[in-house]
Amino acid sequence: MRTPSSSAGPATPAPYGLSSEARNLHWLLTNLVEEVPGILSVAVVSSDGLLLLSSDPGRNAERPAATPSGPKGSSADLATIVSGLGSLTIGAAKLMDGGGVKQTVVAMAEGSLFVMSISDGSLLGVHATPDCDMSVVAYHMALFVGRAGHVLTPELRSELRQSMESAR
Repeated sequence: MRTPSSSAGPATPAPYGLSSEARNLHWLLTNLVEEVPGILSVAVVSSDGLLLLSSDPGRNAERPAATPSGPKGSSADLATIVSGLGSLTIGAAKLMDGGGVKQTVVAMAEGSLFVMSISDGSLLGVHATPDCDMSVVAYHMALFVGRAGHVLTPELRSELRQSMESAR
């Protein structure tokens, strides 16, 4: 397993010049993408729908050329989908007196979408292949949430937003 200082490619954008907490989150995200079979792309989204972290689908393990690499367009598209789905399910849970939403799974013919709450309204979204092991993806997402949730402070979210904006 790599460490945050590994020479392997980080999640986009490059974490150099960021705080150790931000670099650690980039490292956790990169490991999630590289270690879990079937994950195509990942996005961490703030409560107001802004992209905080994203995977680089081009860095995923070798895939057949016909395998989709993520939502059409960019990681911003995945962030938009995750944010919208998160808002929809939170609203549904309120209407149904269901309590807080922990996880949402959308199983499609050509892929799967997982959305999991992190903290303070932030969300982790994962786009995966249709043949992924859903329980393995969900388990590793829960590990990421457990490790990232306590460090995703307002200050760190602000730093990550600025990092994503400067990478454009």
